[in-house]
Amino acid sequence: MISDFHTLSEKIEQLAALTQSLRSENAELRLRSSALSEENAELARRMQEAHDRVAALLEKIPAPEEQKEEAA
Repeated sequence: MISDFHTLSEKIEQLAALTQSLRSENAELRLRSSALSEENAELARRMQEAHDRVAALLEKIPAPEEQKEEAA
């Protein structure tokens, strides 16, 4: 009977340790997820800026027909 209580006590201690470990891991994962979300938003912003710059440059390039007319 005492052996059963001792075994149960050990299992409860293991469960408590595992619970604490999982809580710590979850907190770390939440922080990492938040950091990655911020990084993703920053990269998306930079990609949009690059897209806008390329689009602006493409608008400045004359169309092929305009180049032929100018040459004539």
